[in-house]
Amino acid sequence: MEIAVGYVFAWALGKAKRVGRRADAEVDTALDNAMDHLDTLVRRKLHGDPALHELTEQAQAEREAPRERTRERVRLALEDAAEQDPAFAGELDHAVKQVQAHARATGAVSAGDSGQAVGGSVIVRADHGAVAGWTIGNVTMGNGNAENPPPPGPSQG
Repeated sequence: MEIAVGYVFAWALGKAKRVGRRADAEVDTALDNAMDHLDTLVRRKLHGDPALHELTEQAQAEREAPRERTRERVRLALEDAAEQDPAFAGELDHAVKQVQAHARATGAVSAGDSGQAVGGSVIVRADHGAVAGWTIGNVTMGNGNAENPPPPGPSQG
């Protein structure tokens, strides 16, 4: 459900940002059509839901992401709808998978809060006593007086 909420928000945000512009590639058109179908499916099922209305307003205001409370309310509304209507649940699952497939074909990537999205290879490397990582919290690398630890031996694993 979280993925569906994210796509509905992204679709509304994209529409707000590109009013009047046309997608110029077939793959973009296929992705647009898949997202439009997902958006239509969700809006038809949750028509009149205040949380969906708020999600749309936040997208039209071109926020980078919806407020967490709004996202959660829409997710819960979708879960309730899916529990009450198995046919809708199946349609929603299929629509999300279609958007994901078309997004992969365009090279588009997305990630949720505190996530990273990569559309290609990532190499993270460190040498000469350095530290490297995709995401690293606080790191302390000695105080300048400490000796390097000995290399691991048979008893150290």
